[in-house]
Amino acid sequence: MERLGEEIVSALTPTEIFNINLFGIRISITDTVISMWIAMALIIGVVIFLTRSFKTIPEGRQNVVEIAVEFINNFTQDTIGHHWKTFAPFIGTLLFFLVTANIISIFNFIPTGETLYRITGNESFANWPKYSIRPPAKDVNVPFALATVTTFFIIYGAIKFKKVSGWLKSFVQPIPILLPLNIMEYFIRILSLSFRLFGNILGAFIIMELIYMVVPLALPAALSIYFDLFDGALQAYIFVYLSTFYIAEAVE
Repeated sequence: MERLGEEIVSALTPTEIFNINLFGIRISITDTVISMWIAMALIIGVVIFLTRSFKTIPEGRQNVVEIAVEFINNFTQDTIGHHWKTFAPFIGTLLFFLVTANIISIFNFIPTGETLYRITGNESFANWPKYSIRPPAKDVNVPFALATVTTFFIIYGAIKFKKVSGWLKSFVQPIPILLPLNIMEYFIRILSLSFRLFGNILGAFIIMELIYMVVPLALPAALSIYFDLFDGALQAYIFVYLSTFYIAEAVE
């Protein structure tokens, strides 16, 4: 259990891998940042691969792209309604990023400094910080940032389609006495979206650590298919669905 506690603390604490000094400002690059860079690189690489040489009559890779775009458009339209076109690019980007980020631990191919030291015998590798690719959402700052961005889109949509006056009037509806609660609702949504995603991703991590400690290797490998793939994609979908629901509530 002591080992599990150490792993949980390690998962909750971003580890600095290196830092950049820019105009006298020290910028810390943590394992969370690197995991997000890897997720973004994977998405960009897949997009470039799938969108080359588009044709009038789709075939091959282009069919995959059109299916994905159609899914996002239909999902956004069904949830948000007739203002869906404004938000479909954001919803699609958010969904694909979260799915990739949540399942990124299956790409944990980066060797540790200890492993490189054993292979090469170079003592400089022994001082490398311990790093493994883990879902960025295990760092509560990531879900919080995504939830904050979603809230800005909620406010943007309300102002765009209801104007500033209509958005302000929504704070006193259905009765003016609800003004404080309607204001607090924006902050509650940020907390709700953040901790739902963070809690589920961290919970899956803890369960997998427990399994690794008490059962043979074959079972954890099988269960990681669920926790690293299915559960990660499911949590991404739930986050995005709630985001579109809140946007729809604000603009309709």
